[in-house]
Amino acid sequence: MIKTIFFDLDDTLLWDNRSVKQAFRETCELAKQKYNINPDELEDAVREEARELYASYDTYAFTQMIGINPFEGLWGNFGDDHEQFQKMRAIVPTYRKDAWTKGLQALGIDDAAFGHFLAEQFPIQRKKNPFVYEETFSVLEQLKDNYQLLLLTNGSPELQNTKLTITPEIQHYFDHIIISGDFGKGKPDPEIFSYALEKSKCLKDEVLMVGDNLMTDILGANRTGIKNVWINREDKERNDVIPTYEINHLTALFSLLDKLNNV
Repeated sequence: MIKTIFFDLDDTLLWDNRSVKQAFRETCELAKQKYNINPDELEDAVREEARELYASYDTYAFTQMIGINPFEGLWGNFGDDHEQFQKMRAIVPTYRKDAWTKGLQALGIDDAAFGHFLAEQFPIQRKKNPFVYEETFSVLEQLKDNYQLLLLTNGSPELQNTKLTITPEIQHYFDHIIISGDFGKGKPDPEIFSYALEKSKCLKDEVLMVGDNLMTDILGANRTGIKNVWINREDKERNDVIPTYEINHLTALFSLLDKLNNV
């Protein structure tokens, strides 16, 4: 009998990839207006520079453990208490400016001042574009009366709470919200799943984990012995991690839960 559902946040309930894409589109359009460059080419260049820079900092291992990607670094402030978050907070202004400036340079434009301007515009645009999957609220609304809902998300507490603040309708559906940066370890570490079980006061057989990421949500649930559902909206290929169940739309949860609970 399933009593509790653990939900991932980014690209499970919130359409984070689309939000980031739209922020890039709006910001790169400013560069097109000034220099008549291809916005898609600038986005690709900035993404590449951001990945390389992000991996070069001594905070990289920590960000990998907590689950914070390079593009979150382009708009998060990381005003959290942990020493590593404080290091990130000191790094990100230069990181953002360098990522955009180097991206411009890759397209033959040497304008550090404009790179700095674009770096400041990206967070503004990201906050303006909080996309949510069309079925998210209706699914949560139908589940909330019959199941305990727990949000289990990787990331910086400040940044994840910012995402929840700009989509305030989501928070009230959840009995518990667990953010990896608060806990100290991220998915797929079994410890954060065990902590979530403690908070839910449920046995692992009474829980279902729902997430989009095989290497965090599904792998961590597998390691902890929790049944899981991979939400695979884009028909991605599986890797070595095998989910218990696979769906392509959140509404498919209802028939699956009926089967599991023998309704």
